[in-house]
Amino acid sequence: MAAPIAYSLIATDLDGTLLRGDDTLSDRSLDALAQVAAAGAQHLVVTGRPAPRVRPLLDALGSRGLAVCGQGAQLYDVGADRLLWSVTLDRELAETALGKIEAEVGQVYAAVDQDGVDGLTLIEPGYLMPHPTLPAVRVQHRDDLWCEPISKVLLRHPTLSDDELAATARAVVESLATVTMSGPGTVELQPCGITKATGLALAADHLGLGAHETIAFGDMPNDIPMFDWAARGVAMANAHPELKAVADEITLSNEDDGIAVVLERLFAGSLADLAQ
Repeated sequence: MAAPIAYSLIATDLDGTLLRGDDTLSDRSLDALAQVAAAGAQHLVVTGRPAPRVRPLLDALGSRGLAVCGQGAQLYDVGADRLLWSVTLDRELAETALGKIEAEVGQVYAAVDQDGVDGLTLIEPGYLMPHPTLPAVRVQHRDDLWCEPISKVLLRHPTLSDDELAATARAVVESLATVTMSGPGTVELQPCGITKATGLALAADHLGLGAHETIAFGDMPNDIPMFDWAARGVAMANAHPELKAVADEITLSNEDDGIAVVLERLFAGSLADLAQ
């Protein structure tokens, strides 16, 4: 009799979690994901990146199913290259939120991810992309950021730390938007109430799966709602202290194949059955 699989849904963040620092996937991670898929589990990417910025990575994973993008604001059908569901951030509310933040901390530099499978990342003068490998279009004025519907706003401050900027933003933005911190130099405003957990729950429902069947991997505070929803949350060794504090387990870093280490252990019985 085949051993039952440990979890039916493997939800992984990308940056700082599944991806190495150079935006590549290790052979060990790819092999572990392929083996658990063969055992009957499904892998779901749950990322802050918008759909257009994940297509090459999903191709590398061989994914043709679903992906949760834009911090939960987009449910992307990879094979059909279309959004099954998306929610945008009201641009007037975004401008108001920015004004409130700047009233407290002075000038910030902003960027936006446009909605849609072909949406652009626009950056205003002074904004530096935290991931230089990701394409972005520089605009001349902040007003140019609002030319099309957006899924989120990305913020940077010239002197404040990410934690300081995020804390101030949460205090003043209130119900205008959800504030998240998803990586070094990446504080974000997204539609109110939208988190990785809302996107993950929607994707799981589409797949006929539930929270009790899900294990989630992450590295930043924006992964906390996902950990709260899933049956088990695993933080990387390089994770932010806030995420480590709520994790069920801490694995090795993204550079040391931390996800693969956990999957190989949890699915050892199922993989042994497959080998027979």
